[in-house]
Amino acid sequence: MKKDSEYGQFCPVAKAAEVVTTRWTPLILRELICGSSRFNEIHRGVPLVSRALLSKRLKDLQAADVIERYRPGGSRSEAYRLTAAGEELRPVIIALGVWGQRWVESALESQDWDAGVLMWDMRRRIDTTILPDRRTVLQFEYSDAPAELRRWWLVIDKGEIDLCQSDPGYDVDLSVMTTVPVMANVWIGKKKLARALDDEDIVLFGDAQIRKTMGRWLMLSAIVEAAKQPPVLLAS
Repeated sequence: MKKDSEYGQFCPVAKAAEVVTTRWTPLILRELICGSSRFNEIHRGVPLVSRALLSKRLKDLQAADVIERYRPGGSRSEAYRLTAAGEELRPVIIALGVWGQRWVESALESQDWDAGVLMWDMRRRIDTTILPDRRTVLQFEYSDAPAELRRWWLVIDKGEIDLCQSDPGYDVDLSVMTTVPVMANVWIGKKKLARALDDEDIVLFGDAQIRKTMGRWLMLSAIVEAAKQPPVLLAS
């Protein structure tokens, strides 16, 4: 008897789909491509998958030789990274995101906004070279989020970025007040940051220089950047 994830076809598309398109797997690959390597980091980027299922999916990807476990820098704890086969999936996953950004307009009306996932993703796209050469604290407050997900802090120090869900105890250099859908639409390139600021959908308080350069230190999603490139069409 074939498993539900098997198509019973020898076609390479079917065989690839058996590995790549099981539930949660594309998002797990997205996390690895975006720089997550440890189990908890991957889970933080895909919080709705159970830890047991995430463990199974990682084992399945290992068995398919898409990822491997290793110990970074002699660490006792293990991490995950893409193999050569996994690296070849990088443009595939990015292309899937680009397609969704271009064509799946229903995402704009979706209720799937999550402040935690948004902040976890955004913290990977902060250009620290634009920010002051000292510890910088950015606070984000989402008025529409549940109380436990309303306030977030990014602490940037010596090029390292920590995401905090509780007050880290440092003076805040810039406060960003908005809603999750507004920030998400800016993040995925559906609304210009300047327009959101002009409309006061995003309100900033704090250091004038950091406010002025927000459009430079807060980069757009990597998928949005890729989507700016023209699609590659196959020759007929």
